[in-house]
Amino acid sequence: MSKTPIRLTVNGLPHEVAVEPRRTLADALRDDCGLTGTHLGCEHGVCGACTVLLDGEAVRACLHFAIQADGHAIRTVEGLAAPDGSLNPLQRAFWENHGLQCGFCTPGFLMLATWMLEQPGPVDEARLRHVLSSNLCRCTGYQNILTAVRTAAQELGKWREGATPA
Repeated sequence: MSKTPIRLTVNGLPHEVAVEPRRTLADALRDDCGLTGTHLGCEHGVCGACTVLLDGEAVRACLHFAIQADGHAIRTVEGLAAPDGSLNPLQRAFWENHGLQCGFCTPGFLMLATWMLEQPGPVDEARLRHVLSSNLCRCTGYQNILTAVRTAAQELGKWREGATPA
């Protein structure tokens, strides 16, 4: 099968790769760009492990063809930390609140929560639970993930006061 050259801007850095039209964005990020933080779980868009930000929107990288991302900006979990490697508030909250166990789903949760926290307006308990319910975790029982994102939202001034955990 013939390959098509595409240009991606991933975490602010340009990547020029040649992909078959059927290659997923997740595979291109992992295999062609060397960014293995985007995990492949179900490969049907159900689990959310492959969530990345495409032009600022949370998408399932297993459902997007790489060729569809030609010329677009992508953020992956590798792009969350500062250039010196220090963790951002969300990553730090996951660390401090034990928001991960095996870590397989963590990149997807981090990217989905990043998207939510970058949206205009505050986050409350209902929105937090609604947004995060689209990703699956088989280890943690979700409580520490919810606590971590709630903590980061509070630190970032995004938490709506008076919202209480259910």
